Amino acid sequence: MGKDVTQVAFSAEDRVRYRQKVRRCLDVFAYMLDDFSFDTTSPMTGLEIELNLMDGDGEPAMRNAEILSNLADPTFQTELGQFNLELNARPRLICGDGFADYEQDLHASLGRAEDRAAKADSTIVLVGILPTLTPRHLVLDNLSENERYRLLNDQIVGARGEEISLDISGVERLQTANDSIAPEAACTSVQFHLQVPPEQFAAYWNASQAIAAVQVAVGANSPFLYGRHLWSETRIALFEQATDTRPEELRAQGVRPRVWFGERWITSIFDLFEENVRYFPPLLPIVDEEDPVTVLRQGGVPHLGELRLHNGTVYRWNRPVYDIAGGRPHLRVENRVLPAGPTVVDMLANAAFYFGLARELAEEDRPIWSQLTFGAAEDNFHAAARRGIEAALYWPRQGEVRAADLVRETLLPKAYAGLDRFGVDPYHRDRLLGIIDERCRTGRNGAVWQTETVWSAERNRGLDRDAALHDMLLRYNKLQRSNDPVHTWPVE
Repeated sequence: MGKDVTQVAFSAEDRVRYRQKVRRCLDVFAYMLDDFSFDTTSPMTGLEIELNLMDGDGEPAMRNAEILSNLADPTFQTELGQFNLELNARPRLICGDGFADYEQDLHASLGRAEDRAAKADSTIVLVGILPTLTPRHLVLDNLSENERYRLLNDQIVGARGEEISLDISGVERLQTANDSIAPEAACTSVQFHLQVPPEQFAAYWNASQAIAAVQVAVGANSPFLYGRHLWSETRIALFEQATDTRPEELRAQGVRPRVWFGERWITSIFDLFEENVRYFPPLLPIVDEEDPVTVLRQGGVPHLGELRLHNGTVYRWNRPVYDIAGGRPHLRVENRVLPAGPTVVDMLANAAFYFGLARELAEEDRPIWSQLTFGAAEDNFHAAARRGIEAALYWPRQGEVRAADLVRETLLPKAYAGLDRFGVDPYHRDRLLGIIDERCRTGRNGAVWQTETVWSAERNRGLDRDAALHDMLLRYNKLQRSNDPVHTWPVE
């Protein structure tokens, strides 16, 4: 939901007008899917990376406005918290040397940002949850200055009508409450975009849902929150709870949450947008001047502003995207399940695994979603978030299998085949998927490294939890800059 907004209050009339307009947009979108020319020329990809800022002591640094001002670079934007930034890499093809191009571009962009961050007495960290965050950091006053974040906070808190509670049981348990959505700022992710033709969108979205658990298992990197050791990918539980607009009574009635895995396999992208309109009341009922019907009649491409804004406030783990580039509309799957970090090469390995596996599964003769129930895919997802690389996942014809074994024995060969379909150079294919293989062979991802390092500091060096987390984060930050994959990082 990157659109800047200025309106600070909404009337009942605003909500009625918005509801009518978003349904009009939905009707136009349905027509476009049947009778409009979408851009299907190439499988473009994209990456977004959410970044954390910390100071020299490992504390969150609330300095994103200063750094952005000094950067003056449109590829960087604010995120929810003042200790967050977002980097939007230039979309590109991954055929040939596309991944090498991504790697060079990301290093250059992060280097520029790091230079500006150093001038603001801070540094950039790629991690799912900054492990030194405490409740005193995640407060309303530390939201970014952009008005859209305060407005979104007011709408979510107002819809809920009470404090937002967090209750996450993992290795340890966290129970707390907050009067704002500020804890959501702790969740920093890497998001992969894959452009697909309308007729293939359902297959790619279904495939993405089926493999979301495996992605989380091998890529987990968020084991700590508020000093507690919780899930391997605590970011999943935190995001689901920190943006929940439902009071207890509505949850008990089965009202759907805005952070949503979904509830069924789909046959068209329209299914997802229609569910958004049917199930979720508007958070930001801002009406554009555009009449999409008139734009169509005049031969133009409607922006469908209300439909897109509403879609941006329904936080699916695999989100449908309608967008326009070069005057032509296109559709994308936005894969949102993974944390940022630990290194650029780790994130690109995750990207290669996702893009390759999603393509191979989407184009198989017998689709995985015809063999795996949607409920099993969701159960897998939360099991992977809790247990990470050691999670037991259900897979057709195999039953329950350890995630690392499932990847090495069944899914990596498919990811290789999928990258070959994209035309990825074999050197880059083998290098990046080899990192995934080694993570699974050694049983070591970011979450495992963080956990083992903190335990070592506590048991062998006598540090308390707070000191151990700070010590671990400073070591993490140093190792991150080597760009060596996390499974090679030493604990001692």
